[in-house]
Amino acid sequence: MANTLSLRSLKVGDTGTIATVDAPGELNRRIRDMGLTPGSTVTVVGRAPLQDPVALRLSGVTIMLRNKEADYITVAV
Repeated sequence: MANTLSLRSLKVGDTGTIATVDAPGELNRRIRDMGLTPGSTVTVVGRAPLQDPVALRLSGVTIMLRNKEADYITVAV
């Protein structure tokens, strides 16, 4: 069984598979609309100088996500 943890805790270069998205209401829809759905593989490709936001590579696209949003996503590594 893979270890699961918050997307926020991944380091640059780490890859994981999204296990759950537990954001409330409209935020949940926005996160899923970006392609961050269970089963998707994401790689952390960078972080801003103060560690927020985080840049993620997903299906050939790079997206930015705030840490407070990344806290709602768990990944299996």
